[in-house]
Amino acid sequence: MSTNHKTSIGGQALIEGVMMRGPKTTAMAVRNPEGELVIEKWDTEGINKPKILKLPFIRGIFNMIDSLRFGYKCLMRSAEIAGFEEEEKETKSHGLIMGLLMTISSVVAVIISIGLFMWLPAKLYELTGLSKDSRFLRSAFEGVVKIIIFILYLLLTLLMKDIRRTFSYHGAEHKTIFCYEAGLPLTVENVRKQRRFHPRCGTSFLILVLLVGIFVSMIIPASLPAYIRTPIKLLLLPVIVGIGYELIKLAGRRDNLFTKIISAPGVWLQHITTREPDDSMIEAAIAAMNEVVTGNPEDDKW
Repeated sequence: MSTNHKTSIGGQALIEGVMMRGPKTTAMAVRNPEGELVIEKWDTEGINKPKILKLPFIRGIFNMIDSLRFGYKCLMRSAEIAGFEEEEKETKSHGLIMGLLMTISSVVAVIISIGLFMWLPAKLYELTGLSKDSRFLRSAFEGVVKIIIFILYLLLTLLMKDIRRTFSYHGAEHKTIFCYEAGLPLTVENVRKQRRFHPRCGTSFLILVLLVGIFVSMIIPASLPAYIRTPIKLLLLPVIVGIGYELIKLAGRRDNLFTKIISAPGVWLQHITTREPDDSMIEAAIAAMNEVVTGNPEDDKW
């Protein structure tokens, strides 16, 4: 395989494991309480989705929703395998009540996210007494506040031991993908030597969406109050996500100054969201990767 191969295979750090999503197969490798690797795999979803959902700027929002949905499903399954949910299963009712609790928690999380990332920055700008005529100033201020909130949130998660371990699995995922792209055998020794900061990471996508939002939000009149700006921003979210997704795709295909600038904020942020993995974590990432590679690099070409 070429040593500069760029793969479309993507992954996600799980609880005590890693998920890899290939062109035909998706697999997760998770350690159970006995320390054994449990591997589960499925046919990759979305291969035969309608052509309209593959169009530029449209595909971004649908791919993001699909990634969040499927990623959450894998995360919950990894918690079961790792033994994190045994106590809950013994003390909580099964079925309808659990489904209701999950729905309520999801709705609350969405409301909090809208409040933190849309309403709060707009309200803070109003409280500063800055110009109500400058769209650039207001968009820039609100965008910077969003980024600060996002970074503070990530830093707070580092206080949790389980999250720090998950971030180490995130590092193992990146190193394994780098090793595969370099055309090297997927061994612990080879993977350990790779970088843990990958330009096509979901973290890069999220920070890029926040940056794109600064420019797109300039179309909103600066004089509008926070309670009106917030629903307008919600309506613009698919546009912002679509642009951010295309920029990430572009950064993955090209290697020049412009794409390096695009990737830089996300790579920097990975100093928070990834940590150096131990060998057992690397083994999990390799196990998941081995299940999804087809043997033909053209199948997963970026």
